Amino acid sequence: MSKLFSAYKIKDMELKNRIVMAPMCMDSAENGFANDWHFTHYTTRAVGGAGLIIVEATGIEPGGMITDKDLGLWEDAQIDELKKIVDVCHKRGSKIGIQINHSGRKSEVLAHPIIAPSAIAFNETYRVPSEMSKEDIKRTVNLFKDAAERALKAGFDLIELHGAHGYLIAQFLSPLTNRRQDEYGGSPENRVRFLKDVIRAVKTVWPVTKPLLLRVSAEDYNEGGNTSEIMAQLINLVKAEGIDMVDVSTGGTAPAKINTYPGYQIKPSEIIKHSCSIPTIAGGLVTSPLMAEEILGNDRADLIFLGRELLRNPYWAFEAAKMLGDDITWPIQYERSKAVRKGGF
Repeated sequence: MSKLFSAYKIKDMELKNRIVMAPMCMDSAENGFANDWHFTHYTTRAVGGAGLIIVEATGIEPGGMITDKDLGLWEDAQIDELKKIVDVCHKRGSKIGIQINHSGRKSEVLAHPIIAPSAIAFNETYRVPSEMSKEDIKRTVNLFKDAAERALKAGFDLIELHGAHGYLIAQFLSPLTNRRQDEYGGSPENRVRFLKDVIRAVKTVWPVTKPLLLRVSAEDYNEGGNTSEIMAQLINLVKAEGIDMVDVSTGGTAPAKINTYPGYQIKPSEIIKHSCSIPTIAGGLVTSPLMAEEILGNDRADLIFLGRELLRNPYWAFEAAKMLGDDITWPIQYERSKAVRKGGF
């Protein structure tokens, strides 16, 4: 059995393989509600054999959406449609989590004011946010908690806090976006304070038996910004609060030219995994099963996330198993395609 198709357990959640569908915004919701598109999109990847599916960035309030087509978990009425997705993914053998998010200064929802740690716009095309008051911080922390409670009611196996790609948590973590002069800015200990508050609040409603993940941008790709080594330092300051795994990405905090290539985010994962003694999910143009196997086999990550590759091919897991020589269970309805026959049907 290859490493990619070996089981993996974290807390009480056991995955059938190490393949993770990365959270990717579909920009297809209305008023934050999931619909037929989301149902088809996520359940198809469960049929296709992904061990873990992470639902896209889901806003904790209307003004915290990235666009007005984001999913939301700011009201109880949004739970039911998500629960339908969760239930079918479970029936197909996949575990499923949800990424909860506040976009901060990167919100493109013009109907609502935008907030951030500091009054600095992302670039000249974005609005200048209002610097968050202490009351804003407290209110937003509670919104994360409330969204986590709704995620639990929907039946999700894990929550991922979106601390990457320049959204609100990432804005507090990076010195490029956090210029505060109070206890929420300046030193590494202060820059993680908002994240600590969020984790503590979420943990009051999220069961200790279920994993809590953190997604980070390990590299800001800007002078004076976070690097993998600095991010590892920040993670070490918060992991004891209850972070079980780190989903390692890069970029998005500030405008930057990024040199991407297959596996370009694997080294940051490796640094964080070993500097913080914490499991990681890694990816970034990983399309080859052999590359995924190398990453896992050399202890550079514990799970592999696939994004665009799973958009192109929801059944990537079946092809990967063939290439690696693993005999995995296919849906009985698809068994006839497991072996390629010459001639006939």
